[in-house]
Amino acid sequence: APGSSRVFVVRRDQDIYIQTLRKLFNESHGIFMGLQRSEEELAGKSRKAQLVQVSKNYRSVIRACMEDMHQAAVSTRDPALQGQYSTQVSILSAMELIWNLCEILFVEAAAAGPLLLRLLDWVRLHVCDVDSMVREVLSSENPSKHKLFWNVVDVFVLQGRMDEARHLLSKEATANPTSMNMYKILDDLMKKMPMPTLGNTQTLTELELKWQHWHEECQRFLQDGTFASNPHMESICKILLGDEDAILEKRELMTTWYHFLVTRLLYSHPTVKPMELRFYAQSSMDMFLGGESSPEPLDMILMAAFEFEMHQVIKECSIVLSNWWFVAHLTDLLDHCKLLQSHNLYFGSNMREFLLLEYASGLFSHHSLWQLGVDYFDHCPEYGRVYLELHIERIPLSTEQKALKVLRICEQRQMHEQVRSICKIMAMKALRNNRLGSALSWSIRAKDAAFATLISDRFLKDYCERGCFSDLDLIDNLGPSMLLSDRLTFLGKYREFHRLYGEKRFPEAARLLLTLMTAHIAPCSFWMTLLTDALPLLEQKEIIFSAEQTYELMRCLEDLTAGNVDKQKLQEDDVETTKVEMLRLALARNLARVIVKEGTVEGS
Repeated sequence: APGSSRVFVVRRDQDIYIQTLRKLFNESHGIFMGLQRSEEELAGKSRKAQLVQVSKNYRSVIRACMEDMHQAAVSTRDPALQGQYSTQVSILSAMELIWNLCEILFVEAAAAGPLLLRLLDWVRLHVCDVDSMVREVLSSENPSKHKLFWNVVDVFVLQGRMDEARHLLSKEATANPTSMNMYKILDDLMKKMPMPTLGNTQTLTELELKWQHWHEECQRFLQDGTFASNPHMESICKILLGDEDAILEKRELMTTWYHFLVTRLLYSHPTVKPMELRFYAQSSMDMFLGGESSPEPLDMILMAAFEFEMHQVIKECSIVLSNWWFVAHLTDLLDHCKLLQSHNLYFGSNMREFLLLEYASGLFSHHSLWQLGVDYFDHCPEYGRVYLELHIERIPLSTEQKALKVLRICEQRQMHEQVRSICKIMAMKALRNNRLGSALSWSIRAKDAAFATLISDRFLKDYCERGCFSDLDLIDNLGPSMLLSDRLTFLGKYREFHRLYGEKRFPEAARLLLTLMTAHIAPCSFWMTLLTDALPLLEQKEIIFSAEQTYELMRCLEDLTAGNVDKQKLQEDDVETTKVEMLRLALARNLARVIVKEGTVEGS
């Protein structure tokens, strides 16, 4: 609006800032890394078992996060936070529902027979709306008299939980002896119902023959009117026969169309093949919704899975879900299952890499989760390094510890340009804060000769003003690093001169001092300081400088005072003039002493 002064902060992935989702990002990172390192050589069943276990690990992390989020929603008193947590619980629940179905259909690729058992487990795990009703009935004093008793029996039958249904019906038979005969017949039918097995104990043909025989027996009892006097038992018998109208009457107990689908398959086509699912799924959704309501986005995702449209599942999830975590990790898993090999995107990357890049880019906007993003980029062979180089330069280097962490990552990956950039940034920060030692250390690490020269000059300037060096440990241990720049070399050697002088190794100190001047390692502006440092050596009782060395010092002094600008400056500055005169006098005296000494030696 005109005159508005609001600033809006746009964040790439809002979910990464939710504290309770940190577990999801951190723990799934470990699973992801384990999958990348896993033995690709494992073949056949062992490889499939390994991938199924990875999928289950991902789901267990989602479920743990969902429980934490639910706990947070219960414990908070803030209505806004409660609403936020409840929304996240719903999203995580939907994520696990979709992932579990993809695990059954794509990762495990369950065959006809075991497929139905897996779908039953899927429905029992995820359709939890009736659990409270079951608990209420079972905890009552007389369950068979409870108003919801038959609803609970129906739920057990609809979910294929025959043992539990039979157990409840036995309570009804005990309470109602008149229905004992009907109960025994229904109990026998439920007990004898053929079910697929996970092992290879029976063929599909054997199962179909047993099921057909059992189905005919159920049909006979229903037509004979065995259960006519008890509408509840008659309804259960119709469900056992796969009567779609009878099953749909229990719509409220099933709550979802995919529960209806699995119940319908259980009692009409238990040996359904994976590729037949699409037809049953579509008709089940149409029958269950009945044109009264349109499918939700979740319904469309599940339908795409039942139709084995993996890319459509990923596309729909990318649109609907609020972050890239789900699609990135699911796609990576499916890629390891060799199910996405043929799908390349038009800009050169494949779908797995594209989604991992998006997810990792989102992590890099967080102050600590960016470290996880590095590993995701590492496992994107096409563009991962380019993305990492771009993102790592944008990390705010708020502390030296963080900078060292980033630097280590760059060094491990031979990202030389980024290493130099980070070191320069840190050197400049240290220099602004007048931490010369740290600044010099960073500039050496960056191999930046110009910056090292600048900082060396600051060290020398500080020495001239204060008469001592700061950060002696660093300067004393420069080693080969001092060769980075001439000025740094001079700083290291000049410090060495002071150390030799302090240890009273005067001849070595004198030779080093003279070398610094004659080899033009020392800047001209520092010559007067060096000559002044020579004064105490010239005044020693023992002769330190030879005649040749003294002549060299005299030449250096004359070169220093010969320049017009310097000469004018010296004339204006009484202190400097006094220094020059003292030096000339000391040099002359030293020369005289040396000549006498050397002459005496020659004469003898």
